[in-house]
Amino acid sequence: MTKIKITQTRSIIDRPKNQKATIEALGLGRPNWVKIHNDTPQIRGMVQKVIHLVKVEELKD
Repeated sequence: MTKIKITQTRSIIDRPKNQKATIEALGLGRPNWVKIHNDTPQIRGMVQKVIHLVKVEELKD
Protein backbone atom coordinates (compact mmCIF):
# COMPACT_ATOMS: atom_id res chain seq x y z
CA MET A 1 0.00 0.00 0.00
CA THR A 2 1.23 3.49 -0.80
CA LYS A 3 2.16 5.70 2.11
CA ILE A 4 2.11 9.47 2.42
CA LYS A 5 4.36 11.64 4.54
CA ILE A 6 2.54 14.59 6.10
CA THR A 7 4.58 17.49 7.49
CA GLN A 8 2.93 20.31 9.39
CA THR A 9 4.27 23.58 8.03
CA ARG A 10 2.17 26.19 9.81
CA SER A 11 0.88 26.73 13.35
CA ILE A 12 -2.70 26.01 14.38
CA ILE A 13 -2.93 29.11 16.58
CA ASP A 14 -6.01 31.18 15.63
CA ARG A 15 -7.46 28.37 13.49
CA PRO A 16 -11.04 27.05 13.74
CA LYS A 17 -11.70 24.13 16.09
CA ASN A 18 -12.36 21.69 13.26
CA GLN A 19 -8.92 22.38 11.72
CA LYS A 20 -7.23 21.96 15.10
CA ALA A 21 -9.04 18.67 15.63
CA THR A 22 -8.07 17.43 12.17
CA ILE A 23 -4.39 18.24 12.75
CA GLU A 24 -4.54 16.41 16.08
CA ALA A 25 -6.28 13.40 14.51
CA LEU A 26 -3.50 13.22 11.90
CA GLY A 27 -0.98 12.93 14.74
CA LEU A 28 0.51 16.37 14.27
CA GLY A 29 0.53 19.36 16.61
CA ARG A 30 3.49 21.62 15.99
CA PRO A 31 5.20 22.96 12.88
CA ASN A 32 7.80 20.56 11.43
CA TRP A 33 6.22 17.47 12.99
CA VAL A 34 6.08 14.60 10.52
CA LYS A 35 3.74 11.62 10.39
CA ILE A 36 3.52 8.76 7.88
CA HIS A 37 0.08 7.35 7.08
CA ASN A 38 -1.34 4.83 4.63
CA ASP A 39 -2.77 6.55 1.57
CA THR A 40 -6.51 6.04 2.14
CA PRO A 41 -9.49 8.17 1.08
CA GLN A 42 -10.15 9.01 4.73
CA ILE A 43 -6.64 10.38 5.29
CA ARG A 44 -6.72 12.25 1.96
CA GLY A 45 -10.00 13.89 3.00
CA MET A 46 -8.50 15.00 6.31
CA VAL A 47 -5.47 16.40 4.50
CA GLN A 48 -7.72 18.39 2.13
CA LYS A 49 -9.31 20.11 5.14
CA VAL A 50 -5.92 21.41 6.31
CA ILE A 51 -3.92 21.48 3.05
CA HIS A 52 -2.91 25.10 3.77
CA LEU A 53 -1.21 23.95 7.01
CA VAL A 54 0.62 20.84 5.79
CA LYS A 55 2.92 19.51 3.08
CA VAL A 56 2.23 16.06 1.60
CA GLU A 57 4.72 13.74 -0.09
CA GLU A 58 4.03 10.28 -1.53
CA LEU A 59 6.47 7.57 -0.47
CA LYS A 60 7.41 4.58 -2.60
CA ASP A 61 7.42 1.19 -0.90
